[in-house]
Amino acid sequence: MTQVPYAEALLALATMEGGPEHPPDAVEPEEFVLCELGDHDESAEHAGHLWTADTPDDQDLWLLWSGTGAHRVHRLDTLRLCPAVLRELATRTVTTCAFFDHHPGPHSFSVTDPLADLIAAHVHSEVRRLVSEDDAPGAPDAPFPPEAPGMPDAPGTPDAPGTLNGPGAPGRPDTPDTDAP
Repeated sequence: MTQVPYAEALLALATMEGGPEHPPDAVEPEEFVLCELGDHDESAEHAGHLWTADTPDDQDLWLLWSGTGAHRVHRLDTLRLCPAVLRELATRTVTTCAFFDHHPGPHSFSVTDPLADLIAAHVHSEVRRLVSEDDAPGAPDAPFPPEAPGMPDAPGTPDAPGTLNGPGAPGRPDTPDTDAP
């Protein structure tokens, strides 16, 4: 991961063919990029995609860097797209490589993103947890638990046969009329 050199990125975006109309909308002053290339040896530069150019020759703006800390060196370059494609005969889909031509390592359709996978797993587990909490008795949106008999003012306890006095009672302003056609 590296920080995008903001001033240089703005200049590159403003001068590239097919660049954005308003470069400050395309990059943030404190923006960071992750290397998208997957596993590669230390001799290869890391690369992060910055902008997809709107040109007929399919050239995109990439931030390339090597080294670490004070020895980190970066450059911005407009590079042609990799021509590799993955064809899946069973589904009749064609996936193009999203990297630049002659990139090191595997093509984008073979690279996994462990951080994105970890975030997705966390989000899915949180959704499952929240859904299971909503289904639990006593949850805020769950129906009221049965009350002890003889408690006429308890929510959800009938005062008289066929009537309710709690939230969700027919005729209450907070209750939709479910008998309407």
